[in-house]
Amino acid sequence: MVEKRRETKETKIILRLDIEGSGESKISTGVGFFDHMLESFSKHALFDLEVECEGDTHVDDHHTVEDVGIVLGQALNEAVYPLQRVERFGDAVVVMDETAVACAMDLSNRPFLVYEIDIEGKVGRFDVELAEEFFRALTFNASFTVHMEALRGKNRHHIVEAAFKSYAVALRRALAPNPKAGVPSTKGVL
Repeated sequence: MVEKRRETKETKIILRLDIEGSGESKISTGVGFFDHMLESFSKHALFDLEVECEGDTHVDDHHTVEDVGIVLGQALNEAVYPLQRVERFGDAVVVMDETAVACAMDLSNRPFLVYEIDIEGKVGRFDVELAEEFFRALTFNASFTVHMEALRGKNRHHIVEAAFKSYAVALRRALAPNPKAGVPSTKGVL
């Protein structure tokens, strides 16, 4: 279990993460759709996740979404590295009705994000552009290399939710035990 805290003038966050969990979550960020996405992420990664966030949502949801991504990324970095005896690479294509979103990742300890999910507008009050901010903050703070792409889709809710689920499933697969892998790198270190 990793616990992280972050307090700024914009947000106050307490996050607990167990990557050896079963997909249980308790999420309260003040942003309903984002809570739903984090619950879905937890469920499909099979991580236990608790997030309490008080943010300046009276301004907008940007700081809350980005800062939760930062803290979750930091928690994942602490939980994952040093990387040993796991697959290291993972990918997933998640479909939701008319939508398909692909995510491929390398637990490389080198942060990079390719995000090719071009959507605009809102789901409820949630600006869908904030999904990219979340994934960037998460990926860079976790120090993963991630490529995400919307293969098709029209419904914004389906596209964003498939993105969260595909990231979660790809990460679960990358962390799958492989006792023969040792340190899964020709360099001998990640």
